[in-house]
Amino acid sequence: MNLNEKLNNLLKRVEKPARYIGGETNIVIKDPRDVKVRFAFAFPDLYEIGMSYMGLQILYNILNKEEDVYCERVFAPAPDMEELMREEEVPLFTLETKTPMKEMDFLGFTLQYEMSFTSILDMMELAGIALKSTDRLESDPIVVAGGPCAFNPEPLADFIDVFLIGDGEESLPNLMKEYAEAKDSGISKNEFLKQIANEEGVYIPSLYDVTYHADGTIASYEKKYEEAPDRVTRCIIDDIENTEFPTEPIVPFIETVHDRSVIETFRGCTRGCRFCQAGMIYRPVRERSKETIMSLASEQLKNTGHEELSLLSLSTSDYSEFESLAIDLMKECKGENVSLSLPSLRLDTFSFNVLEEIQGYKKSGLTFAPEAGTQRLRDVINKGITEKDIYDAVEQAIELGWKHIKLYFMIGLPTETYEDLDGIAEIAQNIVNIHRKSGHGGRFNVTVSVSNFVPKAHTPFQWVSQNSTETFTEKHNYLHERLKIKGVTFNYHDDAVSTFEAIFARGDRRLSALLLAAHRLGCRLDGWSEHFDLTKWKTAIEQSGIDADFYTTRERRYDEVLPWDIIDSSITKKFLQSEAEKAMKEVTTKDCRYGCSGCGINRRVKCKMGGIYE
Repeated sequence: MNLNEKLNNLLKRVEKPARYIGGETNIVIKDPRDVKVRFAFAFPDLYEIGMSYMGLQILYNILNKEEDVYCERVFAPAPDMEELMREEEVPLFTLETKTPMKEMDFLGFTLQYEMSFTSILDMMELAGIALKSTDRLESDPIVVAGGPCAFNPEPLADFIDVFLIGDGEESLPNLMKEYAEAKDSGISKNEFLKQIANEEGVYIPSLYDVTYHADGTIASYEKKYEEAPDRVTRCIIDDIENTEFPTEPIVPFIETVHDRSVIETFRGCTRGCRFCQAGMIYRPVRERSKETIMSLASEQLKNTGHEELSLLSLSTSDYSEFESLAIDLMKECKGENVSLSLPSLRLDTFSFNVLEEIQGYKKSGLTFAPEAGTQRLRDVINKGITEKDIYDAVEQAIELGWKHIKLYFMIGLPTETYEDLDGIAEIAQNIVNIHRKSGHGGRFNVTVSVSNFVPKAHTPFQWVSQNSTETFTEKHNYLHERLKIKGVTFNYHDDAVSTFEAIFARGDRRLSALLLAAHRLGCRLDGWSEHFDLTKWKTAIEQSGIDADFYTTRERRYDEVLPWDIIDSSITKKFLQSEAEKAMKEVTTKDCRYGCSGCGINRRVKCKMGGIYE
C-alpha cells in the first residue's frame, strides 16, 4: 500500500481530516521535478493554530515566487492522527504533495512560543529524522528555525542546524539561493553551513562550544570555526513598504483560530514596555503607507472571500495615519459587507468613535490592558497609562453602551507586592461602581484575566527572578478571594506552564537533556492545557538533572554571560541595563516617538519617527 492509499485509510478514522489533506484555495502547485530546492515550512502545533499565523502566509508567498524553490506546509498532527500514523508507519508529510518530510531539502520550524519545543522533536521523530543535528546523515534535510523564540536559540541548539535571527523575508530566500548554488557545486552539508556562517542573521550552533563556571553560569562561547562571527547580528528589513505581502493567502477548509484577512500596518513599537520582548526585538517602527494598506486589503478580500478584516501590529492606533486609515477602511468594509477588527487600540475619543461605528448595537467586549494594579507598578514596567486614563475610557464606554469590560493584568512583575494585587481588585470594583452610578441599567460584567510574568531575553527584565510556581498559586488564590465581586469574572494562566516557559525562555543548551527526556515521556502540544502533563514534566526534570530554579527564580548579575548574548538584537545591553535600573527606581522612559530613548537601534537602521532620533 503506497503513502496516498495509507493516508486515505487514515483520514476516514480521524477528527477533522481537513487538517491533513491540503488542496485549499490559493495553495501553490509546482512540479517538484522542476525546482532545485524543496522547503517544508513546519508549524509545531495543530493546523488551525498554524494557519492563523500570518508569518507562514508571508514566507510561503515569498518563497514560492522563487522559480527554483517550492515551499510546502506541514503541521503537528492531532493525537488521534499521530497514533494512527505510528501504528501504520506513515511518516509525517507535506500538505501540498504528500511528500515525506525526510525527502525535503529543508525543514523549517517557526518558534512562536516556548511550549512548542517538544512538538518540534515529535515532528522530527514522526518524519524519521534524527533529533540531534550531530546524528543526521548527509541525505537528511537541513533543519532551520526562526521566529521570536530564536532570539534565545540555545535550548534547541543541539537539534537545529541553522537559526535565522530577525526578519525572514530576505534572509530565507537568500538561504535558498545559496543552497541551490551549493547543491549544483556538489559541496557537503557541513561545508555549506560553514559557507553561510557569516551571513547576517545566520546562527549555526554546531560551530560553537560553550564553557561553564563551577556555579553553572556560562564562562564563554568558543568558536570551533574561525570564520564564524563572534556575535550573530539580527537581520532587519529597513523598508516594509516595498516588502512582499500576500494578497492571495491560503484559505483553510476548516475554521481556524483567526479566520479572517489580515494586513500588517507596521512592524515595531515605540512604547518601551519593559516586560515586552516583541517591543524590543522588532524595533524600529517601519510603516506601510495608507495607500498600500488599502490596496492590500482590497486585493486580499477579493481573493479570499473572507468576511472579516483585521489589522496586524503591536499597537494598532499608533499607526501615524490611523484616523484616516480607520475611516477609509470602515467605508470600504461596509460597502463590501465585511466586518472590521481593530485590535490593540489606544482608547481615546477617536478610537471610541471608530468602535461605535464598527460595532454599533452589537457591542462585544471592550479590552483594556493596565498590566498592573497600581500606578507605582505601572511605572516600574513603563506601561505609560494612568488610572485616570482607564476610568475616563470606562466611563465613555459605558456611556456608549458597552456591557462587558475585559481587563488584562500580569502578576509576578518585578517589585510586586500584595498592595499591587489589591489594586487589581480595586480597579475591577471601581469599574463596577462606575457602571452602577452611570444610570445605565441591565447586566454588566467585568472579566479580569491574569497572566504570569515570564522574563524574556533581550528585555530590561532579562536579569530578574521569576516567581516560583507556588508563589504564583498563592497570588492567584489571594486574588480569587479579593475578586469575589458581583459582576466580576476571574481567569488566570496555568502556574506550572509559566515556570516551564521561563526555563526555556532563558535557558542554555544544556536544556537539550530536559527536552529529550520530556519527549521520550510523550510530552507534545504542551501549549494546550489538555495536553500539558505536569507529572511527565516533573519526571523529565528529575531524569535530566536540570535545576529549574537556576533558570527561573535565580536573579542574574549584570556582568553574567547570558545564553542569548551570542545574538545581537541591535538593542544595546547598556540600554537594557539602564531601563532595568530605572524600573527599580520607578522611573519611566518616554515613548520614543517623542524623543530618542537611546536604545541603539539607529546604529543599524535609521529610525523614521519624524526625524527625532539622534
